[in-house]
Amino acid sequence: MIITISGLHGTGKSTVGKRIAKSLGLRYYSTGQAFRDLAMDHEMTLEEFTAHAENNPKIDKELDEKIVELAKEGNIVIDSQLSGYILETKADFKILLACPIETRVKRMADRDKTSYEEKFKETTLRETSEKERFKELYGIDLGDTIKAREIHDLVLETENMTIEEIVKNILDNIKKL
Repeated sequence: MIITISGLHGTGKSTVGKRIAKSLGLRYYSTGQAFRDLAMDHEMTLEEFTAHAENNPKIDKELDEKIVELAKEGNIVIDSQLSGYILETKADFKILLACPIETRVKRMADRDKTSYEEKFKETTLRETSEKERFKELYGIDLGDTIKAREIHDLVLETENMTIEEIVKNILDNIKKL
């Protein structure tokens, strides 16, 4: 089984993805974590590495090629903004998590123990950059909510849901497959 979890930063992809993988006995992979790891390897902040990625499309391409390779092996939950798009015909179940930016930024600021203002600046910079890069690289418009809802099997608005409610909702929908 191949399950994708897509969504913008702070929607709950990683937390939910890890729990779904554990519940179903599947492997788990996060391109967001891979991106953060690469930033650390390059001794850059996320903002610096985002700017670096803008001038080095090879970074995004390699991260996205990795999820295609992992999907070929099967039995995995892939947490990636683009996984639903890239694996549109390969994934068994594609999930999109959505949430207003204010809630997403608050969640990430709390998680990272940083200020809301600092996290807001970082997040809007990253998302603007990614939106432009993904449109140029793949023709994917992250702002096209109609297309996003068409390709995903389940769209959840996570703002007023607990992690437990999100996971239960997803698992209940997967059981219907």
